[in-house]
Amino acid sequence: MLVAPPSTRLKLAAAVLAVATVLLAALALLTKPAEGPAAGEAAGDVAVPAAAVGSEILLPLPRARSGVSVEEALLSRKSVRAWREEPLDIEDLAAILWAAQGVTERTAWYRRTAPSAGATYPLEVYVVVGERGVKNGASFLPAGVYKYNPLRHSLVLVKLGDARSGLWSASLRQEWVRSAPASLVICAVFERTTRVYGERGERYVYMEAGHAGQNIYLMAAALNLGTV
Repeated sequence: MLVAPPSTRLKLAAAVLAVATVLLAALALLTKPAEGPAAGEAAGDVAVPAAAVGSEILLPLPRARSGVSVEEALLSRKSVRAWREEPLDIEDLAAILWAAQGVTERTAWYRRTAPSAGATYPLEVYVVVGERGVKNGASFLPAGVYKYNPLRHSLVLVKLGDARSGLWSASLRQEWVRSAPASLVICAVFERTTRVYGERGERYVYMEAGHAGQNIYLMAAALNLGTV
């Protein structure tokens, strides 16, 4: 897990990509493990649709049940740094995002899958998608940086283009960051929590990033995906 020191935090008004790379609280690389044969269509067979910054993609709703128990997910949870060269399915990406910060109750507090001090919810999740990294039906998500909207369970495109090299540079040049089909970047607006709890709110934010990171790991294990 990578944590940005307080001196590197950017204000909310800063460019979204800069926030995503400097306010790095936790990083998860999602892709299918190397075990077993590759499957799916060849990359050249499917077109990538045009997209505009600000466009929204509604994600598939997560399943309420699966064939993997919590105990089984805990037993199989591990870091994976080798994977097959094939894209993620958007259904799996949607489930991972929901596990990280999805809404579970549409009450006044909009309760989420991960706990938050005082329901301040400082975390914001971005997805860095590589070229042909995420399969969406008969096509692929355009490469770019997307922001997850928990209330609408959707992705909003904030920057077009493959940003994995920039993320690789900001992540201590860990090679799997540059080669994974998609990376999750957990950012934080610290003021949402510190204006309620003061300086100790900073510690709460880091704890919340850990909660979300564990949720990501467990959902990845349940879906037989690799993450690190």
